Amino acid sequence: MKVVGRERWAQIWKPMATILAVFLAFYYLPIGWPRFDNALVEALELTKWYAQEHVILCLLPAFYIAGAIAVFVSQGSVMRYLGAGANKVLSYSVASVSGTILAVCSCTVLPLFAGIYRMGAGLGPAMAFLYSGPAINVLAIVMTAAVLGPSLGVARAIGAIVFSIVIGLIMATLYRKEEQVKIKAQAMLPVPEVARPLWQNAVYFGALVGILVFANWGKPQEISGLWGTIYTAKWALTASFGLLLAFALWRWFGVLWWKVAAVTIVTAGVALFFANQPQVPFIVGLIGLTVLTSTAREEMGDWFDQSWSFAKQILPLLLIGVLISGFLLGRPGYEGLIPSAWVAAAVGGNSLLSNFVASFLGAFMYFATLTEVPIVQGLVGAGMGQGPALALLLAGPALSLPNMLVIRSIVGTQKTVVFVTLVIIFATLTGWVYGAWIVR
Repeated sequence: MKVVGRERWAQIWKPMATILAVFLAFYYLPIGWPRFDNALVEALELTKWYAQEHVILCLLPAFYIAGAIAVFVSQGSVMRYLGAGANKVLSYSVASVSGTILAVCSCTVLPLFAGIYRMGAGLGPAMAFLYSGPAINVLAIVMTAAVLGPSLGVARAIGAIVFSIVIGLIMATLYRKEEQVKIKAQAMLPVPEVARPLWQNAVYFGALVGILVFANWGKPQEISGLWGTIYTAKWALTASFGLLLAFALWRWFGVLWWKVAAVTIVTAGVALFFANQPQVPFIVGLIGLTVLTSTAREEMGDWFDQSWSFAKQILPLLLIGVLISGFLLGRPGYEGLIPSAWVAAAVGGNSLLSNFVASFLGAFMYFATLTEVPIVQGLVGAGMGQGPALALLLAGPALSLPNMLVIRSIVGTQKTVVFVTLVIIFATLTGWVYGAWIVR
């Protein structure tokens, strides 16, 4: 009888403890405490803002790009430039500077990272791309230099590139046995047949990336000069890349001309009717692309299936992570459960501890592209040191709690913990050294 009882408890104690914990959490829920109530509102507000500003314009195009990588980029090409056995100088150079053309945040880069990693990219180059993608887009670096000073802008650019390479090399070294197994497995793969010339695939991917980049082009401080001109014309540029994609789908990917024409005409008509709401025709275009691909067979159908696979894996984790991040830290300019005064006090001066706090908090906060600059500017005005400012700029854009949840689902818990730890350590040390150099 005792044995039976022990076996029964061995089976039920975990679910019973979970149920009890959830019950007690709701039983003692501190509703009515102003800070808790406000944190709940901030969690919902941040998630609402994220859904409105990033899911449609950022994530959905990124899912389609990731799906396209899985279907239309040969595994041999990925392995040649980013594979575990590729030339290290070439692979890490490509991975570390790729973010200069992608105006993506720590979440939007995830489908792209998942796509190249699943297609055979080595762990080191893939992690280098994961870090550098959100950290070094050109507009963010220029804005950092303009708002926070040239030295901080240059330090951020150099630090992001060097970090991505060093962290990638460390990850590859720590998991070299797995990488060796991957190299051997890749060597056994047959050479894939080429369905179309490289330049046609390049035009197709260029159209997809152009849509992603220009639809999310951030507003500069002044609507003048090159960046201001691009911002003013962002939707015209996005539409141009959309037309290029439509042409490629008809001419080279076998989509019937009348289907492409129907989607194009409907999208153009909606654009004229909603001239002041460019997101509406963008949504219509995405719906049209979804209909074209989801009802197709062979390559186009595979493209939808792969894109959908990334979306259902990544999107729920991101939304859960954004909810938690908003609850704890709030939106930019608003407080969550953790008072902003605590944050400002913890990152003052240039001690090793203040740099660590800035790196740690930056790693868990969610920053949309370019929003990190005004946030850091406000913290500097509240007493944040130059070193912690750099530490936050190096850790914040590349990581976030939602980002970590998704990385874990792709590479596993252990690799995710190692990656996050390396980012925080290097950001802390770099900020500390930079702060000491600035005040010398």
